[in-house]
Amino acid sequence: MPSGLDVIFLGTGGSLPTRERGLPSVAVRRNGELVLFDCGEGTQRQMMHAGLGFNRPTSIFISHLHGDHLLGLPGLLQTMSSLVRDKPLELYGPKGLSSFLNALRRTLGFQSAFPLRMTELSPGASVKKSGYQIRAILAKHDITCLAYGLFEDVRPGHFHPNVARRLGLPEGPLWKDLQYGKTVSWDGRKIRPEEVMGPSRAGLKLVYAIDTRPADSVKRLAQGCDLLIQGVLPLHRDGGSRCGQGFQVQEAGSGTYQRCYKGRQDSPERSA
Repeated sequence: MPSGLDVIFLGTGGSLPTRERGLPSVAVRRNGELVLFDCGEGTQRQMMHAGLGFNRPTSIFISHLHGDHLLGLPGLLQTMSSLVRDKPLELYGPKGLSSFLNALRRTLGFQSAFPLRMTELSPGASVKKSGYQIRAILAKHDITCLAYGLFEDVRPGHFHPNVARRLGLPEGPLWKDLQYGKTVSWDGRKIRPEEVMGPSRAGLKLVYAIDTRPADSVKRLAQGCDLLIQGVLPLHRDGGSRCGQGFQVQEAGSGTYQRCYKGRQDSPERSA
């Protein structure tokens, strides 16, 4: 059963690293799976500090092809190969990302020791995963920049143990089966999940929108989200923008982000 999302800020700086902040990368941990949004320099080191590991099911979503958002990829891929990663790694990003990856291979002579699946996304694309999907929309930047929304599927309702006990069901595997939507047999009768479960609940929605000016597309994507992670480009008087301002993180309707369901706000870079 999904228990929530752990959100780990691996890097929250912009353009240039500082002593306190690495370059952009945010990890979302869900049911043993890892989703990385962007991969700035030093991401692999911050993953070590956070104890995320390098051999779990992982997908990486690159927002745009500016160096501070993807130059951590070469080191991360080589570290994963050195540590004999054997699980496939799925890499997504805007058009041009495959050319960047091919240039790395030609220049460094690098071949990953694990399956590397590369997919270039167009605005409006959707990537279906187990229990959730990632949607990509066009943000507003100087080059093609994608904002991403993580949309969980509908969650099962809350399990009511007192009801299960009244029905005579012993705690154990039968409880687990009911929580996964399976009908079970006990004491000569069948017990359906809806007898011990509350109504279904909406899944969580997380939006990652980095280096974007105000854009209606991003507003629509973020509408009703549980957590918005946004890297802002302040406007100059001449209408231009300036990088290096870091992240704004908000929980819908309540100001500063503190908790995302049973997830955790963690920042290994603070102790790095």
